[in-house]
Amino acid sequence: MPGLIVSNHQSTWETLAALILFPDVAIVAKRELLRIPVMGWYLRHSPMILIDRASAAASLREMTLQSRAALALGRPVLIFPEGTRKAVGEPIEFRRGVEFLYKALGVPVLPVVLDSGRFWGLGGLPERSGVITVSLLEPINPGLSAKDFTRTAQAAMQAEVGAIEKRRVAAPGLSAGWLASPQMPELRP
Repeated sequence: MPGLIVSNHQSTWETLAALILFPDVAIVAKRELLRIPVMGWYLRHSPMILIDRASAAASLREMTLQSRAALALGRPVLIFPEGTRKAVGEPIEFRRGVEFLYKALGVPVLPVVLDSGRFWGLGGLPERSGVITVSLLEPINPGLSAKDFTRTAQAAMQAEVGAIEKRRVAAPGLSAGWLASPQMPELRP
């Protein structure tokens, strides 16, 4: 069953990796990315959900319509609820659009946490080698209030950020990370 995927956002890596981790995913992306060479071409030729953040109400409606269409086709929808890339160590704080999408879609949500920012900078290119950790957390079922959903998802994701860091510090000589199942888990309401 397709669902909504929410992930922290630290670099360009996760946008590209999501296409492998979650086959046939529809990624919510800001329309201004179309201006970036290569990435813009790719987005124009991919079935993404492009929104214009300049018009909040219109973009929420469009994001919801396109997300429903993707889900109806059996495609999961990925959104980066922080709205933009954040540096490693910054707290996970969702923007309001994901609350609206959670309530409007009424599907299970898969929280994803990664640490790509340790190796790929905010500028978009790799800065050093290493293994990026990707954690797929317990799904959150539909039916919570928007505030409870946000509180639950942010807390779980922030706790996993801490757990990833703790494991990294405990084994500093190991560069190996781990990758949870690259298959979309079955999400049941």
